Amino acid sequence: MTKLDQIRAAESRLLLPTYDRNPILFTGGQGVHIVDEQGERYLDLLSGIGVNALGYNHPAIVDTIARQSRALIHTSNLYFHEGQAELALRLTDLTGLDRAFFANSGTEAWECALKLARAHAGIKRSQGGNIGTKFLALEQSFHGRTFGAMSTTYKDKYREPFAPVVPGVEFVRFNDVADLRAKFSTEVCAILVEAIQGEGGVRPLTPEFFEEARALASSTGALLIADEIQCGMGRTGKWCAYQHYGIQPDITTLAKPLAGGIPMGAVLCTEEVSHSFHPGMHGTTFGGGPLACAVAIAVIDCIEKEGLLAQATEVGNYFQDQLRVLAMRHESIVDVRGRGLMIAAELDSADLAKLAVAEMLKRHILINCTSETVLRFLPPFILERAHVDTAIAALNEIFTEYTAAHAAAPSVGGHHRG
Repeated sequence: MTKLDQIRAAESRLLLPTYDRNPILFTGGQGVHIVDEQGERYLDLLSGIGVNALGYNHPAIVDTIARQSRALIHTSNLYFHEGQAELALRLTDLTGLDRAFFANSGTEAWECALKLARAHAGIKRSQGGNIGTKFLALEQSFHGRTFGAMSTTYKDKYREPFAPVVPGVEFVRFNDVADLRAKFSTEVCAILVEAIQGEGGVRPLTPEFFEEARALASSTGALLIADEIQCGMGRTGKWCAYQHYGIQPDITTLAKPLAGGIPMGAVLCTEEVSHSFHPGMHGTTFGGGPLACAVAIAVIDCIEKEGLLAQATEVGNYFQDQLRVLAMRHESIVDVRGRGLMIAAELDSADLAKLAVAEMLKRHILINCTSETVLRFLPPFILERAHVDTAIAALNEIFTEYTAAHAAAPSVGGHHRG
């Protein structure tokens, strides 16, 4: 029995069955490549679902972990340490917001944001304001798996097994300004958006929709909350995806690449919103610990020093251009979209999307599929054009083989463009 077999057998006995894992045991990595137990390298175009912004074994992260772990890993939030104020200063400068709270994950950050919105509305009501407790979220949204985050996540498969979910959430049709206007009222305490939906299929908001969300929220004193957990921290070529729109939210949430693989989330908010909390209303045992803060500061420094925002833009544009060239050859690719290194190729078949992910894995390239038909690419920010060329060549081969196989097979319904 191989080591992988031993681990699989142990997990099947000991772990809750929450993941359908691929049968690969990874043991290391370097740059944009992750390495399995046999020493085989895989080009990682998923980066741990958007986490490993600097790839694997980046010296800035490795050296910071070593140095900080020798000094101090954990205190508690009952005491001070050197990292939180420095990281908060960096993140407020980058986001244009005023105050920060540090959590352990994206979903925990989102829970904090929802609590801030409800508390803020309560203060407004105590001052005579006419504002309710309802959240407006978007269709196809994904905000996390804890109860509040799950309740603001659109797809039934995430919510129904755990019903009843948290009440007071209504979903707006994506990018439908008329539907947003119709569902907005003084009952709404916050409008919840992702500037670019991740799990929902790498779908950007239109400027018109985002502008209307901002205007409606401002008209009543409700809050605009931007989930930047997947699209933030430089992935789109700006520190926050909402900065492409010139729109400022009242609250934003960050996570995934924030600390380069060390679990960390953050909530940033305006000065006004920050007054909704007082000591004892919210907290966390591990959030904002010395190790995570030190690594997050190192990640920000590295992105700035290595010019990775510009690289994400340049290589991301090249990646999309090459995917569009590929789409001209293969009609099964019905759309290419994204920004920076948050990219999607939508296919006309869920079966083909699933096959493409599996065939890329056989060729030692990691991607995934979301929303059934969307190939999602979330590579490290250090990706280069040569890596893109490798991926495009592999995709071309897969689509060519698929088309040839279906052309040779007896046709029942044939292809259709979605």
